[in-house]
Amino acid sequence: MKSKSIKKDKVSIITLGCSKNLVDSEVMSGQLRANEIDVVHENKKSDHNIVIVNTCGFIDKAKDESIQTILEQVALKKKGRLDKVYVTGCLSERYKANLEEEIPEVDAFFGTMELPIVLKQFNADYKAELVGERMLSTPRHYAYMKISEGCNRTCSFCAIPLMRGKHISRPKEELVAEARRLVKSGVKEIMLIAQELTYYGLDIYKKRTLPDLLNTLADIEGLDWIRLHYAYPSKFPLEIIDVMKDRDNICNYLDMPLQHASNRMLQAMKRQITREEMEGLISEIRGRIPEICLRTTLIAGFPGEERDDIEELKKFLTEQRFDRVGVFTYSHEEDTSAYGMTDTLSQEEKEARAEEIMELQQDISYEKNQAKIGKVFKVLIDRREAGRYLGRTEMDSVEVDNEVIIHSKKMLPIGEFVQVQITRAYDHDLEGELVQVGS
Repeated sequence: MKSKSIKKDKVSIITLGCSKNLVDSEVMSGQLRANEIDVVHENKKSDHNIVIVNTCGFIDKAKDESIQTILEQVALKKKGRLDKVYVTGCLSERYKANLEEEIPEVDAFFGTMELPIVLKQFNADYKAELVGERMLSTPRHYAYMKISEGCNRTCSFCAIPLMRGKHISRPKEELVAEARRLVKSGVKEIMLIAQELTYYGLDIYKKRTLPDLLNTLADIEGLDWIRLHYAYPSKFPLEIIDVMKDRDNICNYLDMPLQHASNRMLQAMKRQITREEMEGLISEIRGRIPEICLRTTLIAGFPGEERDDIEELKKFLTEQRFDRVGVFTYSHEEDTSAYGMTDTLSQEEKEARAEEIMELQQDISYEKNQAKIGKVFKVLIDRREAGRYLGRTEMDSVEVDNEVIIHSKKMLPIGEFVQVQITRAYDHDLEGELVQVGS
């Protein structure tokens, strides 16, 4: 009599939300794999029997997407195509009791800091010796690196501290070791991420030590690009810009969310900075590195926002001419201090204001891109698609910024640098011809 074979579990992790969530999923994948559990990130083959949904709970759209994804996986479970559905991440951290009641078909919900408990579902142990090691879900030539967790800021609109807790820096030695491993595996670009980069080191070293960390990372041979995301403008340590200027492999790129430019709105948002101070900071940064690429994020439709506030914001954008801008519509988040304010604007009006801001920025982006025609840029090749190559310059981060469309009859190596002369420019993308392979 033949014995019935027991099919081995295979886990697919679905990641929603920001790059910080993606890193969490990569760490989880690394721990599962170290415990000899077959794991894939967003498995396309659909040959898995267990799903872990890593959710986002930042704004309403992200919450809706997370809930829809959970329901889709539960439906597959009901059809017998999945054995288990687990949910983790920010949405689960914040609304665990509600979710357990509303979606009882999910086998278990976990918070943002409960990886060891997740592993116990697989009879797996958390391996502390693997700290900093993970299974990359990005192409092998770039990776995100989270340098801290949580946030101590008290912005009135933001629920991140409720979901991620207080700011906790990772030790410098741990980060350097992780960066060395990433480079050894083929990574050429590392994007430093945190809810608040400039706070790095305050908790464990009693001072802001991001400049010191950057200098040490820049010494790693083979690390061609280091990129900075999410730096808070209030009390911004300008030493960061000095290090950026001095070190060739730190990109002249800074992602600094400002959220608004009306002093009335900045005060209501509890941003601890004025428009005049922001203008002074931007001027100082550009004075030290004139060619720096500045990216910012804005919120449209905050409670109490009036027409004059929007006009002031548009005037600010016209004067400052940011290279990259993203706009969110305000989301009324319970347990934040802004939740006590009356959210009087309809979603349609919020979206109309966001669109108005982006149309202005679109013209600015077009003009800035037109000025690049004829110039030669160092470009990192990300992928080949529809018979053409797509890459990025030093001024462009993954997914959120411009891409360079490269026309070349010659086969170009993915994950390598090439020199490209720009021949055409659009609102958000560039086209160019290959000048030479190599940097």
